[in-house]
Amino acid sequence: MSRSVDLFVIGGGSGGVRAGRIAAQHGASVMLAEEYRLGGTCVIRGCVPKKLFVYAGRYAHDLEDMAGFGWTVEGKHFDWSTLIARKDQEIARLEGIYRRNLAAPGVEIVDGRAVVEGPNTIRLAGSGEVIEARHILVATGAHPALGPAIPGADLAITSNEAFHLPALPRRIVIQGGGYIAVEFACLFRSLGSEVSLVLRADKILRGFDEDVRAHVAEEMAHSGIHILTGRTLTAIERTEAGKRVALSDGTALEVDEVMLAIGRLPNTRGLGLEGVGVALDKAGAVIVDADGRTNVPSIYAVGDVTNRINLTPVAIREGHAFADTVFGGKPWRVDHHLVATAVFTEPEVGTVGLSEEAARKAGHAVDIYKAQFRPLRATLSGRQTRMLVKLVVDVATDKVLGCHVVGEAASEIIQMAAVAIGMGATKADFDRTVAVHPTGAEELVTLRTKAS
Repeated sequence: MSRSVDLFVIGGGSGGVRAGRIAAQHGASVMLAEEYRLGGTCVIRGCVPKKLFVYAGRYAHDLEDMAGFGWTVEGKHFDWSTLIARKDQEIARLEGIYRRNLAAPGVEIVDGRAVVEGPNTIRLAGSGEVIEARHILVATGAHPALGPAIPGADLAITSNEAFHLPALPRRIVIQGGGYIAVEFACLFRSLGSEVSLVLRADKILRGFDEDVRAHVAEEMAHSGIHILTGRTLTAIERTEAGKRVALSDGTALEVDEVMLAIGRLPNTRGLGLEGVGVALDKAGAVIVDADGRTNVPSIYAVGDVTNRINLTPVAIREGHAFADTVFGGKPWRVDHHLVATAVFTEPEVGTVGLSEEAARKAGHAVDIYKAQFRPLRATLSGRQTRMLVKLVVDVATDKVLGCHVVGEAASEIIQMAAVAIGMGATKADFDRTVAVHPTGAEELVTLRTKAS
């Protein structure tokens, strides 16, 4: 006989875990199935391990900068295996926390695959057990795209495998120009690898403000990263010394590792969604309304599997909104229109709101305020780096439509700027805010001269 629950969640990432936990706290009976590890991409092989690797790379910069401040460090040495082991310990700890947070309100965890067999029916692949669910939530996330098939593609890794390499590659080529590609390019370079970034487009970070794109590319080039635009990988072959990568312009690169970072695709294949009539878009993403509901009324979806804004905090809020709305009697929706984000390049990017180009395209007449300057730390360290701050301001209302920062602590700065912009702050509000000196963030409240 089948069992029944109020909610069955497929996927134990950030969005699914939040939805299941909150629904259970509202009194719902909940089962959650995860076929890999609880925590999803972000915790297991995404944001968290990536940021830990970024920190590792920044220590290399710190050691270089220390000399300008009078410090001498003898015998410095980086050990990749230590970083991997410590990272694995932390990920295991976090997975345990996710498991306990689900168990505490009574969520039943299924360590295995689940498949949708009807609008209210789930089959557990491992045991074959059938579960009847009043509501089904799909929160299966996304996986790295591999792009067009090329000879030797099986010799490449993706961001999934990058966190488990047995050794730090001395030479690596990364294909892609989005935030995952540029983040890995920067962190591998910081750790000492020779890095080539190959992208089909003519610029990195499509969709970001043009000044941000140019500034980050310049900083990456300064660090020694080779950015090869207008090209793609056409073949990979193993050699005695490593791997040989053929490019579309007829040239070739000799490297130790090849990484594909050309985007991500929703995890919907084999879930049975098409069989029950759930509408998917051409990329395989689940199509949902503002409440996360699919065209099948009992089935919902949140997070990257919907391919809206693919960020962990967005998935968490979508999961929470779903649980409150369906089980808590407190309906609310996630506002996807003003979401801050960070790119952990070196230096990092923080951005919220509209780019200059998007603002103009939307019909706004805008004033642009921006500054590029050498951070105080660099004056003694001698590092050739500059910081960028930029405000996009609506002429008619004086409201700040967008804020963009490239530099140390940009992610921390943009989090607080997002609060102000979300409240409708004007340029005059920024201007009357007293600066905290000496900081990079103070430039946001001291910009007075229009750039355009």
